[in-house]
Amino acid sequence: MKRWIRSISLRSLFAVVLALAGGAASAQNWQLVWQDEFNNGIGPNWRFETGTGSGGWGNNELQYYRRENATTENGQLVITARREDIGGMRYTSARMTTQGLASFRYGRVEARIKAPSSTGMWPAFWMLGSNFSTVGWPACGEIDIMEHVNADADIHGTIHWQGPDGGHASYGGHTANNVADYHVYAVEWDPQFIRWFVDGRQYHVVDITNSVNSTEEFHRDFFLLLNLAVGGNWPGWNIDETRLPAKMYVDYVRVYKGDTTTPAFSTTLAADGYALMQGMQLEASSEGGQNLGWIEAGDWVVWNLNLPQGGTYTVEYRVASLNGGGSLQLEMAGGTPVYGALNVPSTGGWQNWTTISHRVTLPAGQQQIAVKANGPGWNLRYVKITKS
Repeated sequence: MKRWIRSISLRSLFAVVLALAGGAASAQNWQLVWQDEFNNGIGPNWRFETGTGSGGWGNNELQYYRRENATTENGQLVITARREDIGGMRYTSARMTTQGLASFRYGRVEARIKAPSSTGMWPAFWMLGSNFSTVGWPACGEIDIMEHVNADADIHGTIHWQGPDGGHASYGGHTANNVADYHVYAVEWDPQFIRWFVDGRQYHVVDITNSVNSTEEFHRDFFLLLNLAVGGNWPGWNIDETRLPAKMYVDYVRVYKGDTTTPAFSTTLAADGYALMQGMQLEASSEGGQNLGWIEAGDWVVWNLNLPQGGTYTVEYRVASLNGGGSLQLEMAGGTPVYGALNVPSTGGWQNWTTISHRVTLPAGQQQIAVKANGPGWNLRYVKITKS
């Protein structure tokens, strides 16, 4: 949710994400780390925001938020929007948050929710970056787990952040869903992807690997929010008052941390295990074994490789460079196709090692893969190829 400013969209930059992510998800062992089942009322897990906010909470919303509009019934949280004149506004509702109480980075965040579906209603379950009060929005980042407006057929999952040009960027997906019934809305969030689910079915994904497209916000802590807005920039200002009071029911909110299980496939190509090589030389490595050094532009090394399936792989290179400025290219032996390229940073010494990586699409089967030096001045200890 929730400052719904329709500005620049990076949909074109993410157009291949669904294809890339199809084989990238890894099995998880989820461990529950935070929850509110609302069986004993609304406890100390939440704080309430009151009033009209700045500019109607940044969206020109029409309600006055107050603590009294959040109650519990039969072990469920109930947020009620009412036709009620308070604080100069025609409507009241509630907005609750874990800001300053609980924050999370990565994991699975889910809630079981039943929401109103009528003109002017805007229920949301979402997250904001914990540095919101210091850097503001959109620099803090926002993850909308579930939003619904009016009586539309779709629910929405969206991220908002400060884009490469310093302005607001957003990227969202949607799927048909009857919000008037209970559903489990969730995101699964890790250093590579954020994925959106309804009742266990994935409908949207975004790639945040290596903070692509300035998505560094999504590698920091976030807090949770629940609210039911009345009107605003997205749903508009036509409110069906015959449907008030309107209630948003939340059965539970749960947060899990996950441990990634063993990848489906991973192999390491050692420096001294090459099949063919030109120009490079082996030497003893400070981390044990050997590395390839004395690398000049145009040098290359080839390994034999057998991949069980084609798809997206993470390729890591263990490199060292005294001054940086070099670059490498991953390709099929012979030069075509080229799978990707990376610059090699300075590590301050020929045996001061660091790992650089990128995601590439590789074919299945027996093949020869090559690393070519596009620029000189770096050492290579190994190449690790992983499909999760």
